[in-house]
Amino acid sequence: MTDTTFNGWTNYETWNVALYIQNEYAIYSLAREWVAEEHGQANTADYWRFSCTLRELCGEGTPDGVEWNHPALDLDELTEMLQDL
Repeated sequence: MTDTTFNGWTNYETWNVALYIQNEYAIYSLAREWVAEEHGQANTADYWRFSCTLRELCGEGTPDGVEWNHPALDLDELTEMLQDL
């Protein structure tokens, strides 16, 4: 059986975005604040809406060139990651 994931994530793009959100202190802090202030109470944090904030405050994408709103992103997986922050 072949592993079809990328480091446990759906694909490279999803992994790369999650990597920067979880490991770059400024982006991590932004994500935690956004989840807590905007959506944390009802556990309705949604990555797609957060990506608008990322594009506004952090540019179009990660330093590796993956756009915050890349069409290959697994939005459900990223939403779950945000809710777990």
